[in-house]
Amino acid sequence: MASNNLIIGLEIGTSKICVVVGESRPDGTVKILGVGQTPSRGVRKGEIVDFETAMKCVHEAVVDAEQKSDVMIRSVYVAVAGSHLQSFNNRGCVILPEDRDEIDEGDAEDVKINAREVSIPAQNAFLHSIIQHYHVDGQDGVLNPVGMLGQKLEADFHIIHGVRTRIQNTIRCVKELPLDVEDVVFGGLASAQVVLTQHQKDLGALVIDIGGGTIDYILYADGAVKQSGCVAIGGDHITNDISMGLRIPMARAEKLKVEEGSCILGNSLPGEMILLKDDSGFAGKEIERETLNTIIHLRLRETFELLKRRLDEEPFINYLGAGILRNFRNARARSPRTNHLRRDVRGGKPTVLNFNRFDQVRASCANGSAAWPRNRPNLWKAF
Repeated sequence: MASNNLIIGLEIGTSKICVVVGESRPDGTVKILGVGQTPSRGVRKGEIVDFETAMKCVHEAVVDAEQKSDVMIRSVYVAVAGSHLQSFNNRGCVILPEDRDEIDEGDAEDVKINAREVSIPAQNAFLHSIIQHYHVDGQDGVLNPVGMLGQKLEADFHIIHGVRTRIQNTIRCVKELPLDVEDVVFGGLASAQVVLTQHQKDLGALVIDIGGGTIDYILYADGAVKQSGCVAIGGDHITNDISMGLRIPMARAEKLKVEEGSCILGNSLPGEMILLKDDSGFAGKEIERETLNTIIHLRLRETFELLKRRLDEEPFINYLGAGILRNFRNARARSPRTNHLRRDVRGGKPTVLNFNRFDQVRASCANGSAAWPRNRPNLWKAF
């Protein structure tokens, strides 16, 4: 197999490190050759907090991926997350010189640079500049202005930026292995490349990607990214609430959440109990199912309300023709049966929920990173 056909995506998550090895095909698709995973250590809320420990975990996942795909990994596309990531929409504008009226690729690049001429915190760096739509002399909805005649070129972009050093910590962790970093991509954007079709993007869709320590979200309307971000809350917070509320070990709380948990209140029989068997260091106990569901309900309701407040800052939440896609990336993020709560928080007409295949869910972010080169030409490479 030619090494230049290999594309490797890497996600350094709060709960797991995932490496996906793919092979690019002539038709533009990517064939998955193998997936390497290892439990994550040294990572909190999507960001590295123990460099040496995190680096060892990444190495273990890379070795696992190499063994399963029978390839040597030399470079990767890295997904990044963290609450420091921010985004906004902005319009760039370029006026062509009087002696020329045909728009060329240089003008398209100039309008992108112009859109980034905004004030962001000094410690931040641009991560993505994602084209939404072009406008030529007032004509809206232009997909590709190159070769068109006009004097004024405008373009709307969705711009994602974050703290430079916190992004570079992830890059440095990979380079120390040593591996080359081909590019970095916001994790929510990577996941959307796998779980959404172009038709869904055109109709309008919201992807809520729930991990162990963070929730990435990205909203599409009219085929373009309109909103995105990362909330520092994930499945681990639910587990911690259960552990503290019921006074049981974290491992038992995690298992209880995954196997028995629901956020729907009033759905259990009066006095229905769940028996937790004794184990070394744990005497065992009975807990009321409705108490467990109440703990999950309150945490998820608070989380979705926080997310809704962010989305309500723009009007695009009202134009989701394809609905909302909830994506649980790993077992530690799972909390079953949350559809009812989602509708309750949003209000009005119930949201249409779509669920992708299990194998895509578990590695959607890393899969999306592996598929990234197909989408990268329309973006700006920041690192």
